[in-house]
Amino acid sequence: MEGKRSGLGDKALLGLLRLSSRPYAAILRLRALGYRLGLIPSHRLPRPVISVGNLVLGGTGKTPTVAWLAAHLMSQGKRVCVLSRGYGGSAEGEIRIVCDGEKLLLTPGEAGDEPCQLAGMLPGLMVVIGSNRYRAGLHALEKLDPDVFILDDGYQHLKLERDLNLLLLDATTPFDNGLTLPGGFLREAPAAAGRADLVICTRSPEAKERTAPVAGKPTCWTKHRLSGMIPLGGGPAAGFEAAQGPRVMAFSGIANPGAFFDGLEAVGVRPVTTLSFPDHVSYGEPELAAILRLKTASRSTVLLTTQKDAVKLLPHAGKLSGCFAVVLEVEFEDSRPLEAALARLR
Repeated sequence: MEGKRSGLGDKALLGLLRLSSRPYAAILRLRALGYRLGLIPSHRLPRPVISVGNLVLGGTGKTPTVAWLAAHLMSQGKRVCVLSRGYGGSAEGEIRIVCDGEKLLLTPGEAGDEPCQLAGMLPGLMVVIGSNRYRAGLHALEKLDPDVFILDDGYQHLKLERDLNLLLLDATTPFDNGLTLPGGFLREAPAAAGRADLVICTRSPEAKERTAPVAGKPTCWTKHRLSGMIPLGGGPAAGFEAAQGPRVMAFSGIANPGAFFDGLEAVGVRPVTTLSFPDHVSYGEPELAAILRLKTASRSTVLLTTQKDAVKLLPHAGKLSGCFAVVLEVEFEDSRPLEAALARLR
């Protein structure tokens, strides 16, 4: 699908996959229609729900956007709870409190990496996981009493009604090749973007090169910014100048590792070698051994990884000397359309 293989057999297989995309997309359209007409039941929580999601598989910056939203609401005195599926954790499917706003109650192995990452980024943030986000929200109301919910990766989770539906699109390739799985990387057809109340374009180009990907929808333009480094074992944040002299190895287990490595280059950090693991990798002994082998082979003294990876590497901090988590932030060119939408929530 990415065009990296283009033999006759590859083209034939891709053709079959693309044909299969049509019935898959039709089923998803019927599902969304069923929810819209009330034929499939959905449920509403008694507190505002803000959904953050996307259409394309992979990373579009949902986690830093959720962190921005939570920080904005918490600065106004709101008690914020993130509802997450808990993908990749051993407790996936269960309704569990990851963080009660004061302490972390589950490990990344139990809750998944992103819920624990969010809890670690923002002191006071509450995080609850559950495949049924409505029931997870009810549990949070009973135990934590939040003022507002953020539904992480919730664009397709139509069982829970939302008061503000935010759609994230990568401005460089908003709809990829326009096809759903299995012939493309879309979770739903591009027409599903019509459900959004506001579109957030990430990795935005210069203003003169922009075209709003969803006509008629309020749009915010953002960029991802690497803002510093935090030692894996804890300690004060450091600037990137600390990684511009030594030999640096960068590694990650995220959906788009190339974006991370390119981001390092953009802030003047040029790794001598890089290592990519599958998204949501658990970092067991084989992965740790691979990191240490490459560190030795490349004679690197500084290791750089993402915050998402760092939460799973904490048990190995003693073995990974010189390892830093790179802080990723979302930077809005103009956040006023989003702030206005948030202000209207009741």
